[in-house]
Amino acid sequence: MARKVWIPIVAVAMLALAGAGGAYAYFFSGLRTSPSSLALSSPSASPSASATATSTGGAGTWQVTSGSLVGYRVREQFVGQSSAHDAVARTSDVSGEVTISQTGTTYVMTSARVTAQLGSLASVDQVAGYNVSNRDRIVSQSLNVGAYPTAVFQAQSVTLPAGVETGQTVTVSVPGQLTIKGVTKDVTAAVQLRVSGTTAQIAGSISTSMTAFGINPPSIGFTTVQPAVAIEFSLNLTQS
Repeated sequence: MARKVWIPIVAVAMLALAGAGGAYAYFFSGLRTSPSSLALSSPSASPSASATATSTGGAGTWQVTSGSLVGYRVREQFVGQSSAHDAVARTSDVSGEVTISQTGTTYVMTSARVTAQLGSLASVDQVAGYNVSNRDRIVSQSLNVGAYPTAVFQAQSVTLPAGVETGQTVTVSVPGQLTIKGVTKDVTAAVQLRVSGTTAQIAGSISTSMTAFGINPPSIGFTTVQPAVAIEFSLNLTQS
């Protein structure tokens, strides 16, 4: 009789253990994906002479337009996993303005200001069996979005490399100030810029730390988050 009782109990226990193991594998296996870093799109064609003449190397005032993205990338470490995962969130609620001046053959980005609405940040990575949108609520709380709804980058003046006047993709380090949660810090943005006629694209990233802005890395149960963060951006601009 005892044996008849124990057999189903053992069977249920084994099924439970198997289910737990399967759930663990399902939640924390290698079934994780993160999008690539934001970058310039491939040019559709080489800029024509007329387009180059129109752009005058980008001199003028440029407005951030639709299709622009700003977001963050941080490293998450799941308990029991040997490799970390890139948590990535982005928002298209972005505005800003860039001004480029010309003196002779030299082009200078005299000012640039970009503002991202933090309340619309949404996770775009994937973890099998895990609703990554739950992270967005925790991030929103950590950023105190109700009191500090935006992140703002204000660039300092910087000379642009040769080639920008012919529509080539140029790479430049742009110093400036980043303001998050009411705290402003000096940072440097690694930027790629390409001008084509009356449109332009800017893409790049800023490497910084959450703690520099008084933000404690979120604690999400069985996940630890590293304080280092890459702020990524891809901006479409039109000349006004």
